[in-house]
Amino acid sequence: MSSTAPDGPVSSGISRRGFIAGTGSVLGIAALPGRATAARAETARAAAPIASGAHVPALVIGTGYGGSVAALRLAQAGVDVHMIEMGMAWDTPGSDGKIFCNTREPDYRSYWLRTRTKAPLNYFLGLPIDRDIPRHTGILDAEEFGGITVYQGRGVGGGSLVNGGMAVTPKRENFGAVLPSVDADEMYDVYYPRANAGLGVGTVDPAWFDSTACYQYSRVGRKHAQRSGFPFVFVPDVYDWDYMEQEAAGTVPRSALAGEILYGNNHGKKSLQQTYLARARATGRVTVSPLHRVTSVAPAAGRYTVVIDQLNTTGDTTAVKTVTADRVFFAAGSVGTSKLLVRLKATGVLPGLNGEIGRGWGDNGNVMCGRANHLWDPTGALQSAIPCSGIDNWAAGGAFAEVAPLPTGIETFASFYLSITRNPHRAEFSWNAAAGRVDLNWQASWKRPSIDMARTIFDRINSREGTIYRTDLFGVYKIWGDHLTYHPLGGAVLNRATDNYGRLTAYPGLYVVDGALIPGNTTVNPFVTITALAERNIERIIATDL
Repeated sequence: MSSTAPDGPVSSGISRRGFIAGTGSVLGIAALPGRATAARAETARAAAPIASGAHVPALVIGTGYGGSVAALRLAQAGVDVHMIEMGMAWDTPGSDGKIFCNTREPDYRSYWLRTRTKAPLNYFLGLPIDRDIPRHTGILDAEEFGGITVYQGRGVGGGSLVNGGMAVTPKRENFGAVLPSVDADEMYDVYYPRANAGLGVGTVDPAWFDSTACYQYSRVGRKHAQRSGFPFVFVPDVYDWDYMEQEAAGTVPRSALAGEILYGNNHGKKSLQQTYLARARATGRVTVSPLHRVTSVAPAAGRYTVVIDQLNTTGDTTAVKTVTADRVFFAAGSVGTSKLLVRLKATGVLPGLNGEIGRGWGDNGNVMCGRANHLWDPTGALQSAIPCSGIDNWAAGGAFAEVAPLPTGIETFASFYLSITRNPHRAEFSWNAAAGRVDLNWQASWKRPSIDMARTIFDRINSREGTIYRTDLFGVYKIWGDHLTYHPLGGAVLNRATDNYGRLTAYPGLYVVDGALIPGNTTVNPFVTITALAERNIERIIATDL
């Protein structure tokens, strides 16, 4: 195994199994199940929901990466944990026999409390493709602020349910700009390997990649990148690559090859339900209440009083519960955690929170685009929905681009990309008392640096290949998908809003453990960094605070 593997995307000479074996984690890879469906019913089913009047030693708000790490490690330390999740458990098949719906045919399961879909790529051939759907507590939230739409997972497993699973460790030379107060040696020697092992990270077999029809789009992306002088890299993922090879061979039900990504994946993806949450449940100390939303956390005689709304599947509040907790871990995601803390500070519930609460929020520099290829460069009608490669121009141009799928089921002759860029802009959450909500002051014009950085890659490729940008994917004659982010980060930044381990120091027993801690950018897809930072922080919290 290459000695540089933990520092960035895995090179083409490393096997997926070698990458996993080389992480050296004490967690034990054998504990990670290889099939999503085999374990989902057991690992995702919640016990009876939390009762009003209950007392819990540790309450975790959210079941995404940071919350799942905290729950597992607390339980292993002998602490009983209750997790509160706003979304559904996602453990019951619909009438079609599947838990999740297909990206190409969104239904009531697709969106969080919307009556019309809001797809990130919402046009095709210049025609709008969004459709009406029943209002339901679906899996993907498209939360709209003044200048940006933020996509977030809703359900037990959080963002792990809806992302592409690209498990990228930042290059070590970039880490100082990501988390300047964190010891890089500890992260790269201990916590990144621990996170990669716990998540079940692996890499596509390069030989299979070169031969399979479902990654023709990535091979075209590789050819174009390399002919323009850009490094092409294989990117680790949490998909079960053996299962995907069986999908391609036709011996198992298709999942990645059936376009399942944006609204959940029924088979091969190792979401948190199959990794950290499964192991947390196995301790016997962790329970989860889905369709519950925390509205208040207030000090009360050395503990915290937590107010929780119970929801039904149309989003109505069916009960209001009050419980107490010795410690509360905020893990509702960058937006959820930030909004809750900003509101609690502004309304006088937690007035001692410092002035950094709500600040330092960024979009990880996300911007999307498509390119129209020549007829001799088809990208394939069958495309795996799980991306496995990228183009690295971070050092020279401030951009890292996923070679992304466009799984329409037809040949499009299009190359599609999600870029992560070094966008310097940071927004702030603030309390709007008149409207009774938290606002975000992101400005649409702040995406301009991201576009310019992405163009350092794609202008050159277009010039070399004699191709043009697609203008039919995000509107009418619109090149850039500059209206969104998949990677919200910040709002309760480490060592600013909290101490250097996520403690909200004015309130002993309150902690932030999720992506709100990271100031706006990780240079790559963020969930491995969120997981590794949570591993670092909870280890210190358990050692010193318990």
